[in-house]
Amino acid sequence: MPLGSTRDWFHASDDESIVWESRPHPITMGAGLPVGVALALAGFLIAGWSGTDGIGLLTVFGVFIAVVGAVVALTRYLVWTTTRYVITSSELYKKRGVVSRNVTQFRLDRVQNTSLRQSGIGRLLGYGDLTVSTAGSGDPEMTLERVPRPDRASSRIRDQLESIATDRSTI
Repeated sequence: MPLGSTRDWFHASDDESIVWESRPHPITMGAGLPVGVALALAGFLIAGWSGTDGIGLLTVFGVFIAVVGAVVALTRYLVWTTTRYVITSSELYKKRGVVSRNVTQFRLDRVQNTSLRQSGIGRLLGYGDLTVSTAGSGDPEMTLERVPRPDRASSRIRDQLESIATDRSTI
């Protein structure tokens, strides 16, 4: 399921392959996206309607509302689209950031525990939070928030952990 956007921040070793890649579920954009779009449309309509008689205070207000709505919607979309989760044959990655970039990664051979949490709405809409803990730490090292089809991501991690364990036992 390559999203094709890992090229600029993701550098796999020669023996490493991507086994799962995703971004958060679209629900992550929350109410900000539809509210922003509605504000932008309302502002556009106000500016267009009031602008037929010349530019007045109501026209300026409409343009302001349209710009605010567009910025809100665009911000929510950019936060969603720039967040990535990647599981490879040996590593787990989480990338976030619109202006700056924050990439968290750790080796799968350090994974000690995974847990999956889904609310009722999350089960209905097909998303959940996948938390991964590593050896040597009591706190969760990484939480993949609102993962679409989280059972699939959890299964991919489990498969890779079994593969790593099998490789170790043959050595």
